[in-house]
Amino acid sequence: MYYFLLLLSAVLVCGQQRKNVLFFAADDMRPELGAYYGADFPSSIHPDMHTPNIDALAAKSLLLKRAYVQMAVCSPSRTSLLTGRRPDTTRVHDLQHNWRTVAGNFTTIPQYFKENGYRVAGHGKIFHPGRASNNNDPISWTEPYFLPSNDHWVEESRHTWWAASKTKTDQYPLIDQQTATAAIETLKKLSAKAKTGEQPIFVAVGFHKPHLPFLFPEELLKLYPRESIRLPKNPHAPVNMPEVAWTDFSELRSYKDINTQYGFGGINSTLPDDVVIDLRRAYYAAISHTDDLVGQVMQALEDEGLSDSTIVSFWGDHGWQIGEHGEWCKHTNFEIATHAPMMMHIPGVTNSGVTTEVFTEFVDLFPSLAEAAGLPTIPLCPEDSRSIATCTEGKSFVALASNPTQPWKLGSFSQYPRMLIDGNLVMGYTVRTDKYRYTEWREYDGLMFTPIGDASGDVELYDHVKDPDENVNVADKAGYTEIQKDMKRILRAGWRKALPVM
Repeated sequence: MYYFLLLLSAVLVCGQQRKNVLFFAADDMRPELGAYYGADFPSSIHPDMHTPNIDALAAKSLLLKRAYVQMAVCSPSRTSLLTGRRPDTTRVHDLQHNWRTVAGNFTTIPQYFKENGYRVAGHGKIFHPGRASNNNDPISWTEPYFLPSNDHWVEESRHTWWAASKTKTDQYPLIDQQTATAAIETLKKLSAKAKTGEQPIFVAVGFHKPHLPFLFPEELLKLYPRESIRLPKNPHAPVNMPEVAWTDFSELRSYKDINTQYGFGGINSTLPDDVVIDLRRAYYAAISHTDDLVGQVMQALEDEGLSDSTIVSFWGDHGWQIGEHGEWCKHTNFEIATHAPMMMHIPGVTNSGVTTEVFTEFVDLFPSLAEAAGLPTIPLCPEDSRSIATCTEGKSFVALASNPTQPWKLGSFSQYPRMLIDGNLVMGYTVRTDKYRYTEWREYDGLMFTPIGDASGDVELYDHVKDPDENVNVADKAGYTEIQKDMKRILRAGWRKALPVM
């Protein structure tokens, strides 16, 4: 019946031009973008960011200033976004497991557009590669998938960062340069029928940067003079932080220029100031590298005459810590790891730019793209959706384009797992509301994918009115008893109870 309805829908819309989709993804990009300056920018200590192309896209998009990921690590976050379901439903908490194997045969965003008659092409990093997606989920695409090669950058990639010379990049383009070039060629190849509406297209472009290692064209360092780079103002772990909330940033320490020479990632074992400054500078340059490539693909969209008929979506798969709290990488439930950029340009709807401060989540993108493109509505998943191919645990945010301040979600929900020294698994469940972030670390059943019992373990509560950088855990502190009870109620009630009443 479901596939009959899909076919019927395709027949009904065949006489009208459907919108194309350009689907950008960036890896490890926190909202360190000009469009986010202000209360939603991840740090008060930063140079002027050079992101003119993403800022230009934001200026004609629905800009979701407070969008949050469901788990701050690549594969779980991408799996959640691409299927519209949360990590306990996808059963993907690591970089190895494939949702189709461990959870259910869930439809993905590109697959849904494919099933509705689109030509669907993927480039770079959209799904997490390898076993986690059966090598980029072949069922999701109509075109051969493009993967860039890193063969000529192996030695440079052993360092946390590298400013690549123009002489070498002219001969051997960096991986994201390869991805942008391939995407531009795809737009040229598919544009004729897409322009007439005969054959709508969905083109996904996944950039690896600013993921480690930070490889970027050397000229971008000029945008960020070393003297303009500042140290984070909060280089220490939050006061009263439970130890389980910490990550030892082993990802960063795997590179030869960091390795074991700067400690083992223990709490408050900060890196030397000059290393912190170099890493922050390189991260900013890597963001500007991605921005430049976004601009190139957007120019190609314009050159092919597709701008007025193409939805453009942009997102970063989670935030990233660059020395705040003495932390690095993602792998936490902190604000700076779970908050990420997301925006959507809908031709004729958001041309003048719309900004919203209401809470949205990455699971919301699937139903939003379907609605914006005029495809059949993605239904809300029931409690047990393992046998349902297409449904969502999010909510379309398209209505925010016409009323960005309307009452919306009560908060956003994220989670992160930890394996304890004794071998027990715990899950940190967190909810971010307008004024607070509340986290419970609970014993977790890794076979049933549920917390065990009702008791909570370690607890965190951060007051975002007084402490937006989450520097002091006020759980169990005088004056916060009722607030903590209320936040616990919201977290335990779950995301369904936090949805807007429409």
